[in-house]
Amino acid sequence: MIRAGIYGASGYTGFELVRILAGHPAAQIAFVTGESSAGASLADLCPTAPALDLIPAGQAPLDRVEVVFLCLPQGAAAPTAVRALEAGVRVIDLSADFRLRNPAAYHGWYGQEHPAPHLLEKSVYGLTELARDQLFSARLVANPGCYPTSILLPLHPLVKAGACAAPGPVIADSKSGVSGAGRAPRQNTHFVEVSGNLSPYAIGRTHRHLAEMEQALTGWSPMPPELVFSPHLLPVPRGILSTLYVPLAAGWNGESARDLLETNYAGEPFVRVLPVGKLATLAHANHTNRCVISLTAVQPTLIIVSVIDNLIKGAAGQAVQNMNRVFGLDESAGLI
Repeated sequence: MIRAGIYGASGYTGFELVRILAGHPAAQIAFVTGESSAGASLADLCPTAPALDLIPAGQAPLDRVEVVFLCLPQGAAAPTAVRALEAGVRVIDLSADFRLRNPAAYHGWYGQEHPAPHLLEKSVYGLTELARDQLFSARLVANPGCYPTSILLPLHPLVKAGACAAPGPVIADSKSGVSGAGRAPRQNTHFVEVSGNLSPYAIGRTHRHLAEMEQALTGWSPMPPELVFSPHLLPVPRGILSTLYVPLAAGWNGESARDLLETNYAGEPFVRVLPVGKLATLAHANHTNRCVISLTAVQPTLIIVSVIDNLIKGAAGQAVQNMNRVFGLDESAGLI
């Protein structure tokens, strides 16, 4: 039985991790932390959660666990990761602290010096379907962002095969449910502000997830397409729908692109390419660990719709999928 600790269990992602791990056949929750709610039961904050006592992070018993999940803000996760690694505990970080390889890039995007730059090259970027070999027995896993998961999974086979016309651009028009903004109250995520509205935000080159997506694209091709990323706040609780407009390279069409994705993801438990004529919707993926993809060709453009649950495949579910791989378990254990 794998004993796990969860830092930041009182947020939406933390709740999802608790829910998944509580039903996992090979994992057991040893502790949960929550600074602002320390001393309370997790069940007091979420009626469906187990009655686990929240403790301050400084009191977390690292000698009682084999793995910790960090649902903490960037900048706060890295020092916690250092302590856990020094205690011999594996770390799965759901913040952005270990996603970027270059500390200067981290500073540029997050406005602060990296707290543990010596660990950046040692972390595994945990987009599970693309990192299985590196994940097995990894000590430090950087869980990808939710938007990148929805965008990179369908793009990876196409970029690797040279099916995307360079320099592009690939346009990613993405929409996320409100839970993606976190549990802390903000004016723009209040019900009255969100209900009946659809709001773009961080348009242009300002959303921090762009950095990890461009890092991945650059690693897949010597001539990666430019990425134009436009996120929106959707007035629903959860889910991400990304519509990608991909200019196809010469010699490629909708049929050959579909064949490529279907072949690449055949047998994958959590990636599904829909049949011709079907369009992916949030309902295809919400409350699951799946990424569901539909393809429509308007030559020379391939229109991809990619949907995930931002709290599961975009965060907690993928983190557990990564844990399963790290410890050599069935990758689907505890997940649907």
